[in-house]
Amino acid sequence: MTERKPPGVNFESWIDKQIREAEERGDFASLPGRGRPLPEGPDPTYDEMWWVKRKMAREGLSCLSPTLALRKEAEDTMAAAADAPSERVARRLVTELNEKIRAALRTPPPGPPLGLAPYDVDEVARDWRDRHPR
Repeated sequence: MTERKPPGVNFESWIDKQIREAEERGDFASLPGRGRPLPEGPDPTYDEMWWVKRKMAREGLSCLSPTLALRKEAEDTMAAAADAPSERVARRLVTELNEKIRAALRTPPPGPPLGLAPYDVDEVARDWRDRHPR
């Protein structure tokens, strides 16, 4: 039985020919969904913000709120104070951190609550001396 074409369509368009020839060559054989419908919705592995994240990582930027950034800085500073080369350096690190914490407590920045209080510099110095006996 021969295939009937609608009236007025008795030729293969250039695009139809390109598609037919590509199918014959097998150009579409490895595409996902061959013979099955493609899944609904966007690809769950695709992140449309990939380029922003890559740029931020390359530039060393963070998207933390000021309070979360200060919490992270406090964590890093306390670790640095514990491994400081001298007690004086450990005290200076904690003193500078305490100034930032006090400023944030005076005028709370936007974001979640800070949840920090200034650290006891003498206690940090004691801990440093315990970790680094002479």
